[in-house]
Amino acid sequence: MNVALIGYGEVGRILAEDLRSGGHTVTAFDLKVRSEAVVPLRAHAVVHAVTLADSHLTAVRSADLVVSAVTASQTVAAAEACAAGLLAGCVFLDFNSASPGAKIAAAELVERAGGRYVEGAVMTAVSPHRLKVPILLGGPHAAALAPVLREFGFAPTVASAQLGVASATKMCRSVMIKGLEAMVIESFTAARRYGVEEAMIASLRETLPGVDWEQQASYFFERVIEHGRRRAEEMREAAVTVREAGLEPWSAASAAERQKWVADLADAGVFGKRRRKGAERSHDWRAEADRIIDHVRRGNVD
Repeated sequence: MNVALIGYGEVGRILAEDLRSGGHTVTAFDLKVRSEAVVPLRAHAVVHAVTLADSHLTAVRSADLVVSAVTASQTVAAAEACAAGLLAGCVFLDFNSASPGAKIAAAELVERAGGRYVEGAVMTAVSPHRLKVPILLGGPHAAALAPVLREFGFAPTVASAQLGVASATKMCRSVMIKGLEAMVIESFTAARRYGVEEAMIASLRETLPGVDWEQQASYFFERVIEHGRRRAEEMREAAVTVREAGLEPWSAASAAERQKWVADLADAGVFGKRRRKGAERSHDWRAEADRIIDHVRRGNVD
């Protein structure tokens, strides 16, 4: 099968590797092909025999299946950019972490162009599971696509024939999970600054004994430092989802700001040079919290 990947970041490259291993033809496009950041993308594409396209339309023109895995804010724009080049009946699988409203808007663009839109909600980190990552599918074409994806090696579950259900499930979960990441970074860093982290963690263990707070905190710090920008975008979409439900998204919006704040620190080099897949990263949250505290003490951030 001819598969087009729109977005060739971490998720796109994992999908490309596994799909190529399964014998499928893969073409990929990423906005980075128009910048100097294309160099590592080209290197990966050469190693895995992936065709790197120069535009959305070039990528999708021969595709039986299009998988959109871009940043959350580009969900509708990516669908619009691909729509005119889709083959009649082509399936457009939208992996992006976007609100139900954004998914419905993207679906309208794809369906109007003769494609078949399926929303996909990726329910946990892709990297440990790869193609087997749990995915919720939604929309009128979801049930037909599910067995095809299983043959590819995916692990889909049909959430609903109604668009928006799968993405709402994902986004409401994100309010909790990525909100917890933001709260842990804020709480644990402040506790470290006051020298009360041991007492605080001991109290958390009593209240929630099923959580290994040391391990969880280190994991949260690592993930946000590496992917805070992407997580902030997802939390903005989570905030939109909450607002679409008629509530003010105070928690989601604040979590997005904390995720962005950590991403800004990472870009400024507070945590050292950018590293891939956690290489050389400290697995002790205290080391990362100390870097934040030291930066704040020097008056660099609020």
